[in-house]
Amino acid sequence: MATWNSRGLRGSSLEEMINFTIEKYEESGIALIQKIPTPITPIKINPENRQITLAYFEKKSTVDYIGVVQGVPVCFDAKECVGDTFAMQNIHAHQMDFMSKFEQQQGISFILLYYTHRDEAYYIPFRDMKVFYERSEQGGRKSFRMEEIDKNYKIQRSQGVPLHFLEALNLDLCSR
Repeated sequence: MATWNSRGLRGSSLEEMINFTIEKYEESGIALIQKIPTPITPIKINPENRQITLAYFEKKSTVDYIGVVQGVPVCFDAKECVGDTFAMQNIHAHQMDFMSKFEQQQGISFILLYYTHRDEAYYIPFRDMKVFYERSEQGGRKSFRMEEIDKNYKIQRSQGVPLHFLEALNLDLCSR
């Protein structure tokens, strides 16, 4: 399997980087996190290769990932941003509602935000996302700028994984 220092994962999608990271965490026995598939209903299937060519979403999904890190329940969504401004329309009310309820149950909710043009990723704690979301819902700015996020939550590449977000998670836990 490719390591981050090889050319194997450069240019990979955010989801691929996260999946590789959580696989390494599981192999190390420090976390068990799974990708939550979006439920779909196939409409058309190519009979030659059985590939779905048309489908619709059955219901709104919650978040992209859910699991546990050393006894701490976590859920998070992965988002990419091509500029320095992230539009709040990319975070849906049902996702905010799920993350809020998850936090009420003593879980930790967050967003992993990858700035593709900078090749930088940040852990955005739910409490910060809630501020940005509520601001947009109350008629304020419908986005947030990179300079508004806490740079202490920048995700480093280390320990053979491209998005080692456990340090940021630990920082979030210590700030509660």
